[in-house]
Amino acid sequence: MPEILINSIDSVEPDHLVRTMVEFGSKALILSRRVGSLYRREVKEVNREKLEDLQEKVDKFAEERAAWKKEKEGWEEEKKRLGTWKVRCMDSETKLNERIIDLEEDYDELKEKYEGVEVEFEDLKSCIIQEHINEFQKRAESSPEEEVEKTIGDEDMNAGEAVEGDNNKAA
Repeated sequence: MPEILINSIDSVEPDHLVRTMVEFGSKALILSRRVGSLYRREVKEVNREKLEDLQEKVDKFAEERAAWKKEKEGWEEEKKRLGTWKVRCMDSETKLNERIIDLEEDYDELKEKYEGVEVEFEDLKSCIIQEHINEFQKRAESSPEEEVEKTIGDEDMNAGEAVEGDNNKAA
């Protein structure tokens, strides 16, 4: 504090000094209450603004959360649907693999049969060709008279069978 101010305070009467201190103390008290109420009002306004901002953010986050929750439910339903589809695909795959194994076994079996039939067919073809050759040689060696007698004998035999068949029908 400056020296002049200290000297001026020292020269004042004590009674006057006390009254001045009480007066300034009262004014300081009034001013402090006023400053305190202004400060509280300002704090309330700032807090209210902050509260409004925070409430807007909370509302925005609540909307986003609801949207995310709905999206999550959609994804969970999709997951369930895909899980079911996966199970069906795996079942189908198992069935198809079993069917493939069965078809491969059938194919192998048919292939073996075909090879056997092919060999048999070649044997039969050879036998038929040989029979034709043998028949041709027989006919070439036999005379036309023998052929006629053989044909007549076959016809007589057929006629006899036909007559017996008619007798059986009549009886």
